[in-house]
Amino acid sequence: MLAIHCMNATKYFNEKLKKNGHLLKILKPGGRKKRFAAVDNVSFGVRKGEIFGILGPNGSGKSTLIRMLSTLVLPDKGELRIFGMDVTRETIQVRRQINRVSVDAAFFKKLSAWENLSYAARLYGVNPSKVKGKAIEILENLRFSEDTMYQPLENLSRGMQQKVAIARALLTTPVLLLLDEPTTGLDPVSKRQVQEYILRVQREHDTTVLLTSHDLEEVERVCERVAIINEGRFIACDTPEKLKAACSENGSAATLEQVFFKMTGIDLYEDAVAV
Repeated sequence: MLAIHCMNATKYFNEKLKKNGHLLKILKPGGRKKRFAAVDNVSFGVRKGEIFGILGPNGSGKSTLIRMLSTLVLPDKGELRIFGMDVTRETIQVRRQINRVSVDAAFFKKLSAWENLSYAARLYGVNPSKVKGKAIEILENLRFSEDTMYQPLENLSRGMQQKVAIARALLTTPVLLLLDEPTTGLDPVSKRQVQEYILRVQREHDTTVLLTSHDLEEVERVCERVAIINEGRFIACDTPEKLKAACSENGSAATLEQVFFKMTGIDLYEDAVAV
């Protein structure tokens, strides 16, 4: 059984036009709203215990796909299953198997890191007698000192807050971890610490990890397979080595960065001129 089974997943949103600071709905002739596919017939599978990466430009559909898999957004078409359970019909059961970390994680900012973690643990029914020790262990592995746990989150840096978000997700020992750009905004040292901990969790607990990222080096270092998404569609999916080999020219190996720009058709020079 696959950890993630996704078949023809599609999600539409109504297009909007920003004008003078206001969002205006775009209507087709006759008053019908114009729709676009944020995720467009995406199909893939993730094996149990695998770390699977998704690369894509801004607005390519990465976060929408993560939200569908985490039951926060319902698909308009297609089938999505987590360990055989349908995300639309078995929502509660799916949520017991997963946890999610996003780049814009929400907290009670006036409360301390420990208070936020304790609250999350109660919501998920984690054994109260084991919460504090587990929280300290996870945070220490992320180089987050125990003393800092008692400071209000609003006084902590963006990077420290993101470490708390990762600890919050890991407290529940999920069998599937959905990471939506978890290291965005982190300094190089913190980013490497998070990457190391992801690898450790996968290795020691056989956790399945789905990771979206803009960081090509991160994806190549952490992920066993990588999908490239552009305009809502998967345009490639394979191991980093095979993707690079497929884009090699004149006998020289391509980098994952070259693969990304070639397959998405992004031209750095044209984008720089346009800006």
